[in-house]
Amino acid sequence: MAQPGVTYYYLIFSVIHVHLHVCFFCCILLCSHACGWDCRLYMSYTCPYAQRAWIARNCKGLQGKIVLVPIDMADRPAWYKTVNPKNQVPCLEHDNKVIGESLDLTKYMDSNFEGPKLFPDVVLASLTSKGGVTAEAVAALDKIEDSLSKFDDGPFFLGQFSLVDIAYAPFVDGFKVFFAGIQNYDTTAGRPNIQRFVEEMDSIAAYSKTKQDPQELLALTRNKLGI
Repeated sequence: MAQPGVTYYYLIFSVIHVHLHVCFFCCILLCSHACGWDCRLYMSYTCPYAQRAWIARNCKGLQGKIVLVPIDMADRPAWYKTVNPKNQVPCLEHDNKVIGESLDLTKYMDSNFEGPKLFPDVVLASLTSKGGVTAEAVAALDKIEDSLSKFDDGPFFLGQFSLVDIAYAPFVDGFKVFFAGIQNYDTTAGRPNIQRFVEEMDSIAAYSKTKQDPQELLALTRNKLGI
């Protein structure tokens, strides 16, 4: 049985602990407003997904506009759930919006802040080009081909199937459909690694079940691009 004194001190410690977390959050808000920072990147120094967002923020030169708010994942403050109900990092707070998921977050940063483009419009420019597939698009596809040759124990980006393939597959597959339908260009011609990658991904039921009718996707893309 716990001694009354021990219980009392434990309660006091818990209240102080919560109070410090709340004070820390209030200090962040005050400092952010004082410095003109209306955007906060909640992250963890040890999380690779948070590191991805942190790298994107630095590459775009947004150190003076997006303040880092480190979260201790082993002792997450209670107030953080009011920011991100999923209680995960990274998370970007900007203009009364909260964006989670590192890939969505980096795309948002690239679209809504100044700085070097992290997602160059190479594919879009090539699809709408009157002179056929651009040299930049060919170079980008060749880089994908080269990236798929780094490991010899499988057809995927890291050799064996991984999250990298889940992230890239919809785009590699989409490029194949769009370039063939709009520019009459086969993205797999002379690129055996891309060809094998597409075939192997199609053989995975979990992936193939998510694919939509290529002609429907092509029609939607044509309409969106106005071509």
